[in-house]
Amino acid sequence: MAFRALDPLLHSQLRLAVMSLLISVESADFVYIKEQTGATAGNLSVQLDKLSTAGYIEVSKHFEGKKPKTTCKVTPKGLDAFESYVKSIQQYLKP
Repeated sequence: MAFRALDPLLHSQLRLAVMSLLISVESADFVYIKEQTGATAGNLSVQLDKLSTAGYIEVSKHFEGKKPKTTCKVTPKGLDAFESYVKSIQQYLKP
């Protein structure tokens, strides 16, 4: 039985945590993601950029009053990649 390769982009603990979080909500702002994952702002920014560059998430930046706000949401491509990753993991875990 040949195992599917795991998506290296999603195999990172923080990126997987971000995707798992975003799958369960319509969108989430940077502060919420940071709080939920326990990541530092710098590391989270880098990982969000990697997910965005891959087309897995959409990042929008705007202002609420005078405060900048970054919001992220999963794209259809990201949802497909996540579902494929989960299926691959399940294949590894079958006895």
